[in-house]
Amino acid sequence: MRLSNLLVSIFSFTTAAGAEDWTEFRGPNGQGHYAGKKLPIEWSTTENVAWKTKIPGHGWSSPILLDGRVYLTTAVPITPAKPPVDKGKGLGKPDVALKAVCLDAAKGTILWQTEVFKQDGAKAPNIHGKNSHASPTPTTDGKRLYVHFGHQGSACLDLDGKIVWRNNDHRYAPVHGNGGTPILVGDRLVFSGDGGDKQFIVALDTATGKTAWKTDRKGKSSQPFSFSTPLLITVNGKQQIVSPASGMVAAYDAQTGTEIWRSGYGSGYSVIPRPVYGLGMIFIGSGYNTPSVFAIRVDGKGDVTDSHVVWSTAKGAPHTPSLLLVGDELYMVSDRGIASCMDAKSGKVHWQERVGNAYSASPFYADGKVYLQSEDGITTVVRASTKFETLATSKLGERTFASYAVTDGAIYLRTETQLYRIQAK
Repeated sequence: MRLSNLLVSIFSFTTAAGAEDWTEFRGPNGQGHYAGKKLPIEWSTTENVAWKTKIPGHGWSSPILLDGRVYLTTAVPITPAKPPVDKGKGLGKPDVALKAVCLDAAKGTILWQTEVFKQDGAKAPNIHGKNSHASPTPTTDGKRLYVHFGHQGSACLDLDGKIVWRNNDHRYAPVHGNGGTPILVGDRLVFSGDGGDKQFIVALDTATGKTAWKTDRKGKSSQPFSFSTPLLITVNGKQQIVSPASGMVAAYDAQTGTEIWRSGYGSGYSVIPRPVYGLGMIFIGSGYNTPSVFAIRVDGKGDVTDSHVVWSTAKGAPHTPSLLLVGDELYMVSDRGIASCMDAKSGKVHWQERVGNAYSASPFYADGKVYLQSEDGITTVVRASTKFETLATSKLGERTFASYAVTDGAIYLRTETQLYRIQAK
């Protein structure tokens, strides 16, 4: 094992062992690393399944975990489809209850469901066929739960499901629906709002839900909509919020929202992958139509497009799944099922192999292994190594776009209708 890999493993263990709960999208550090009890690498709809629970409605938010509870969101139709305005064009859209849901992590029983917002079917915009009206993942500070429904608004609930506050001040015209997940930065809830009409990043006060700061994007793009999740990093003792958008990625001062640096990547739009950070660089995907992966140093000021991009590649780059950094290696899987392992410092490709057909979920790392989940509900486990090796393949027989949540030796995996707790028996 390389020294850098060993150091990452030690770092991951010390951070995850003290805070093993999976409290946000891609885990407590937002990087997709798990270092708890040993996980299974094989399962089916019955094998190594502690429980499975049908989740009402439809949603692609990933589950999160805190103190023996699982939290996620869903969108539940509450009225029959309304007649369309123009006759002869089929049924209209139903009203939808946008809900937060809590389950007992040990038993899989639903403890509570709370309607946060009601979406008017007659006014609801169209969404992408792979999207849902409940795609952003919740987050928690250990005391409260924060949920987000894109242009519909954000809310804070106590852990028993009572609404503390709602905020729907930051409306925008969504394209393909909502997607970007919020993050917690101290006492602020931060998320991006990159619609067809306006593009910004905003921070809400977690106690009141009021706007603490809001910053308009400086980038220009002919297709400005995106769906990214920010990442909080610390550079020279100062916190930066790194947030990709159409045409560029930027870092913002965590306290004020002031832009620190930005780097352009041309015409990339509909950006989805969450950044990963390490080795003094941020690693991002640039979105449609032709995605590229960029490694960018984070110690710059202003426009760093020509000075801080260390390397980039379009070969095997994902549109949707986030990247995974393990020591000196960067792992990724393209939407079309090509997995790659690269030297993170140089961009040199160690291997590229087909592992499936279609991917949207983000991978995670545990115990020397990388877990990759396809849209067909197939998980492929490969060794985290510069040599390609498939260790196991498991099928659930139902499509999924949500990413994993992992804690205490168990994997929580959301399919189109079910939530599974997967654990070795």
